[in-house]
Amino acid sequence: TTAAPVETTAPATTSGIGTEGTTTGATTLTPQQQALAVLKQKSVVYFEFDSSEIRDEYLPVVASHASYLVKYPSARVRLEGHTDERGGREYNLALGQKRAEAVQKSLVLLGATDGQIEAVSFGEERPAVQGSDEAAMAKNRRVELTYR
Repeated sequence: TTAAPVETTAPATTSGIGTEGTTTGATTLTPQQQALAVLKQKSVVYFEFDSSEIRDEYLPVVASHASYLVKYPSARVRLEGHTDERGGREYNLALGQKRAEAVQKSLVLLGATDGQIEAVSFGEERPAVQGSDEAAMAKNRRVELTYR
């Protein structure tokens, strides 16, 4: 069964219908949009230093994204691999790619298709947090799942 749409603002007036699934003055989300909104709250997988192995604590995050991709075959996700500032540019680009591909492999093993997934690396070029302490660097060792 599908969940009923959730109204997120005041009820629509007689001002007319907006575009696909929305009305002027109100926003009605489709079940797919609702599911995506929930996924976006947990759309980052963090990694240990110099590792592309998905940590156990992030397996449920990957599984929830895989479930979404299986349920909505037209959905497309980009996996953006990132590293901290340690290491050379080429090494970090390769490590970011390995991280993105590790998440991709897990998604595919859980039922998503390769055609739904694009794995890219930004290496150290797009830090989530500025700083050279361990806490900052830990936040930069990640894969972000971005839907298009």
